[in-house]
Amino acid sequence: MSISSQHKPLGKQVTSSLQMLSPIVELNVGGEMYTTTLSTLKKHPGSKLAEMFTGQPKLRTDSEGRFFIDRPGTYFKYILEYLRSNQVPTQCVQDVYREALFYDIEPLVKQLEDSPQIFGELVARKQFLARVPGYSENLELMIRIARAEAVASRRSSVIVCVVRTEEDAAKCRDALSALDTDKRSVVKFGPWKASPGIPDLLDCIQMDVEAKGYNVSFQPHIAEKGFRFKSHDFFYKFLFTWW
Repeated sequence: MSISSQHKPLGKQVTSSLQMLSPIVELNVGGEMYTTTLSTLKKHPGSKLAEMFTGQPKLRTDSEGRFFIDRPGTYFKYILEYLRSNQVPTQCVQDVYREALFYDIEPLVKQLEDSPQIFGELVARKQFLARVPGYSENLELMIRIARAEAVASRRSSVIVCVVRTEEDAAKCRDALSALDTDKRSVVKFGPWKASPGIPDLLDCIQMDVEAKGYNVSFQPHIAEKGFRFKSHDFFYKFLFTWW
């Protein structure tokens, strides 16, 4: 038997028993082609990736007989690098983290969660936003208002009231009565008990709206003359640009 036939990559012949699988495995991950070993894929026995190749392979094959995984192929190379050499990626960390969660590679997930990018998002920012009442619901409300006002328009705006303390919340309620806009379309955020301030929350709102695919910016909303309070202490205009 020739060396090439001994170590022939897994092709059109898909076996029904793992014992008969070639130690060399060809993969099609979202259109990206990879060649690796069975032992590399099974390095962490409790992972979803290892389970895909335990017993009878639980995967479909493409037209060339390669095992097909319907995930973003670009980031799978970082998964393989970790499985081969325990190298934790420093690029595309957020994307690789999502893939590590999908493949359930627990050691990689834990190491990525210690990275500055993931730690900052999960521990710092997310924990702060969890203390802002109704944050996610208010984001969706902003988007609904902006979309409703986008008819035959290049831009639409949403007025946001941001209050840091209960005292500011009371002032904001008084200020709303004199605000030169439809009170029902004003979206209120706060108050909250955490150290980040109003600029931090405004940045979070912009970041999360943009993560949903929208082009958005914000600026202080300057009310008409005679307004009892400095309107920019509470009110901000978020501008959605559609085209």
